[in-house]
Order: sequence, then structure tokens, then C-alpha cells
Amino acid sequence: MNRVNVVGGACLACAVMSTLPAYAETAASKQAQAGGFFEEDSLTFSTRNWYAREAAKNSSAFAIRKDWGVERTHDRNTWVQGSILKYSSGYTQGPVGFGLDVAAFNALALESGKGAVAGGRNRTLTEDDGDVVANWSKVGIADIRMRVSNTELKAGRFNVRNPVMSFSDTRALPATYEGFALTSEEFRNLYIQVGSFDRASPRVGAGSEKLRTQYTLADITSDRVSFAGFDYKPWAGGQYSAWYSNLEDIWDRYYLGASQEFGDGPLRHRLAANYYFTEDSGSVKGGPIDNHAYSLAFTSMYQGHSVTLAWQQIDGDEYFDYVRDSNAINLANALVSEYNGPNEKSLRLTYGYDWTTQGVPGLTTTVWYAKGWDIDGTHYRGGAGGLYEFGLGQKDLDHHEVAGMLSYAVQSGPIKGANFTAGYVQHRASQNQGDGSFNELRIVSNFPFKLF
Repeated sequence: MNRVNVVGGACLACAVMSTLPAYAETAASKQAQAGGFFEEDSLTFSTRNWYAREAAKNSSAFAIRKDWGVERTHDRNTWVQGSILKYSSGYTQGPVGFGLDVAAFNALALESGKGAVAGGRNRTLTEDDGDVVANWSKVGIADIRMRVSNTELKAGRFNVRNPVMSFSDTRALPATYEGFALTSEEFRNLYIQVGSFDRASPRVGAGSEKLRTQYTLADITSDRVSFAGFDYKPWAGGQYSAWYSNLEDIWDRYYLGASQEFGDGPLRHRLAANYYFTEDSGSVKGGPIDNHAYSLAFTSMYQGHSVTLAWQQIDGDEYFDYVRDSNAINLANALVSEYNGPNEKSLRLTYGYDWTTQGVPGLTTTVWYAKGWDIDGTHYRGGAGGLYEFGLGQKDLDHHEVAGMLSYAVQSGPIKGANFTAGYVQHRASQNQGDGSFNELRIVSNFPFKLF
């Protein structure tokens, strides 16, 4: 463990916190209200049906592994049922409370054709030869917890969500990580977290693995990711954030975020700004990195309507990258494509409608258009073997997507809390752009049940 990085991250968080108003109110102690280990325990079961149908367009294609080589195909189907059985204890009573969480994850491949899944990649678990693993299970969560007042220490396998290390939950099962996190909410409206992970249990995988980055073709791993930061809500509608992370021997990352809602009555507005700075670190296993990522989004809301205009820009000859399976990308245009290519600029226009105003609570519809351009990785300094060497062939590239999504959450009855989402996207890209050209339909349903 790189103790310098963990301690340095904690010191950065403390230094920034010292600038917060001294009059911040302390919060009532949650531990003082603890009801007991078994008295407040729970057992839940949730199941997710995840279906996707993709059609590659133009020169894009998927690969089916054969004994003699690789066969190209323009279609790929995914259909997986993911289920989670989770036990969470309450906290023991007293000044220091203890608790635990354990969850069994299971995935069942409802589409098992080798040709249909076309390699599976990060959607369906497959063997080295491309055959589908029909059913697999693992202990997805196993952690112990200790709490004093409103400060909690968690250690084991679990997940966190913050701008620099956030678990991905976009497949049939979520990703989890192994390590520890210290979270404090001693002051009202102030959330502080420090943590470190050394292994990942991926969304599509039956075990754990070393940490890797999302946008890399090279087999470069890191021994640890450490992070620290805070979210502060000083007044209604406002949030201000500062976070730091270190992916050992690959990068240091700094994040600043601010959002504010304003307006009174039926017409309201929201402004959100995000900024990341990433630079190479330690032994520089991933090669040189000097990357700035910005986004700014403005949303106007009137009754059930919302319109968003968002700008995003990457300033650097590398992809804006993040830890694999973490989805730690708090940028406005992280959509089906993430618009985070080297030196890429992008613009998004989104329209959404909440049907509650029409007497259908829980139903929302969203449509958007996004375009990215000026992708240029030809000045990447990492050379052959660097994390982003594939960007050397990207110059003056562009891409765009047109998409729509419908979501419904059940508001009452025996399946209250269940939700359904259907989305369709058309993405078109220049040759060599990483995402390629494709059409995709996704249908996802979630059913949560509280057993006790």
C-alpha cells in the first residue's frame, strides 16, 4: 500500500475542509440512535433483467472466435438475469457500533449462443474460446462496518460512489471493490470520504482482478487506487465538491465540481460545472499524462419539461480515462458514448418530460442529440506500449448519437419500487473512432424485494 498517497489524499481533504465556514452545524449522532445488530437487520432480494441488441454499421463489426481465427459479424445480442441476495445487519449499541453486509451475486445467461453474443466482452461472461458461461455466482459484497457518531469505517468488498471512484452499475450486476473507506457526516450538509482499494470484482466476472484503466489496450495494472474529498451543500440547491485520487504508478487526479439551482415558481434553472486534472504519477507505468477535462451544463425546467444544453472539452493528447468498471466520469456528456477522446470537443441538447404532471407519476421520457469533433491523438507522447497508443491513429475524427429513453418506476402495490427502462440509440462515427457506428436497443427491468 502506498501510504504516502493515502495520507496525502486525507491531508488534501482536511486542508480544503479548513476553508469551510466554521459555523457549520453538527449533525445528530446516528450511532446514538442505533437499535442493535439483529434488531435493525434486513434481508433483501433484487433481480435485474438486462437485454441489449446491437447492430454494427458501416465498417464496424463484432468478433466471433473460431478455431481457425475470428469471424466478423454485424449483430450482437445480450440477455442476462442478475440477482442479488443481501443481508445487512444493524449497528450494535454503544459509543462504537459494529455491523456487516454480505451479498451473493448470481448471473444467468438467457442468451447463450456463441455467435449471438459475439465474444461477450463486458456484457456476457465467456470462456477464452468465446463459449458463454451459462451461470456464475460470487460473493459480491462482504464487509464489516464500524461507526462512531456519524463517522463510519467500512472494510472488505463493497462499492462507493464519488467523482473519482464510483462503482459501475450499468450491466446485470454491479462492480464492487476490495479495500476500505472512511465516511464522515459529522456536520450537516457536509459529506467527507477517504478510502483505498487494491482489487476489483468486475460487473462481468466471477472473481476479482488487479486494477486497470478503462481506455487501454495494454496490459498495465495498478496495485492500488486511493481517494479523498468532500461534497458540501451550504444552501438550498447548491453543491460544491473537491476530490483527489491516485491510481498508483499511473496517475494523480484532481476534481472540482459545482452546481446550483435557482428560480422560484414553475420555472427553474440549474447550472453544473465539472473539472478534472490528471497527470502521470509514480513510476509512470502508463506513460506521460497531462489531461484537463471540462464540462458545463445549463438546464431549464418548467412544470414537467426540461431542456439541457451541455458543452464538454478534453484538453490533452490522451483519453480522459478512469478505473475500469468504475464509471467515475462526472462530465456532462458521458452518454452512450463518453465524448472523452484526446482533444475532443462535444455539445449535447436534451429534452426530458416527467409525466407526473399528466397524472402518470413515475413515467419519464428523454431524448437527446450529442456530437463530438476534433478528436486528435496524433501528438500522444507515450509511444508504442503506452496506455493510449491507439490514439496515434486518430486525427480530425468526429461522431454523434441520437437517442431516446423511457423509464417507469412503480409507485405502489406489491411491486412498489420496481422500475423499467427502454432505450434506443443510433451512433455514427468516423473510422478509427473508438466506439464505432452502431444501433442499440436496451431493455432493463429491476425488481427489489424486502424479505425482512
